[in-house]
Amino acid sequence: MHTIAVSACLLGVPCRYDGGSKPNEEVIRFLERHECEVIRICPEVMGGLSIPHPANEIQVREGKRVVCDIEGNDNTDAFEKGARIACERACEKGCTHAILKAKSPSCGVGKIYDGTFSGTLIPGDGVAADLLRTQGIALATEETFKDLFGSDFELDQ
Repeated sequence: MHTIAVSACLLGVPCRYDGGSKPNEEVIRFLERHECEVIRICPEVMGGLSIPHPANEIQVREGKRVVCDIEGNDNTDAFEKGARIACERACEKGCTHAILKAKSPSCGVGKIYDGTFSGTLIPGDGVAADLLRTQGIALATEETFKDLFGSDFELDQ
């Protein structure tokens, strides 16, 4: 049995910045079909951000990663704290894989918004995704999990 960390919003938990969720039936069916042990994570909530809260994006300032909201507030500490807690929980539970919310400043894998709040995507990972990757956890989003995890789970395509 695989133990998988999953962004809580993909499982229907209303923990997104806007107070909503993004339940993904394909992810939910995949987890059920493969009898995965699911570890729900929401790094933004784990880091102490309220629900709802203003949208955040990652920016680079003076060579450092900074997570700021659309109002200009620096929320880097909360994002880093949430990433640490989520990563600790995933590692404690023996997670081998994670399915994370695409494009999120916490959970994005491979593509994130560029920090201008213009909807422009750039290559990169969210704060929690980056930390989970350093621990050897295989990462995917709701958009890529079938391709990335198919062979690991003997997925029927």
